[in-house]
Amino acid sequence: SDLKNLIHAFMSSRVDYCNGLFTGLPKKTIKQLQLVQNAAARVLMKTKRTDHITPILKSLHWLPVSHRIDFKALLLVYKSLNGTGPNYLSDMFQQYTPARPLRSLERNLLVIPTVRTKHGEAAFSCYAAQLWNQLPDDIKGAPTVASFKYRVETKLFSDAFC
Repeated sequence: SDLKNLIHAFMSSRVDYCNGLFTGLPKKTIKQLQLVQNAAARVLMKTKRTDHITPILKSLHWLPVSHRIDFKALLLVYKSLNGTGPNYLSDMFQQYTPARPLRSLERNLLVIPTVRTKHGEAAFSCYAAQLWNQLPDDIKGAPTVASFKYRVETKLFSDAFC
């Protein structure tokens, strides 16, 4: 029990603390972070290195690192759109309003900034807006932060493991 709390605290403090900053990392770096998470899960569950990690992460209810990064980015977008996030993030996102009445007007979409490079696509403003626009409307319309967290985590968990 104490070991589980210690490892969970370590993972959440080290990995979750900077996930908003991890949106632009190369896949190689994210893979290294995933290996750290996998090792922590194996120590916690006392499994061999040769055992498959997916069932272990699923039983611990830990999202893979890439999905955890998406979770943190979406949470920052939700908070900024609902006035509970930092002002500099609120200024970063603009609601999409079409020139004429379209069905997409009611979908709560964000404008995706135009970029010309892969580095520009990895920027938080572009990456987070793309993630937000891919969310289902019922998740975007969550009334509270707690319900948004629950809905997004459930969706990402099912994407990762189902």
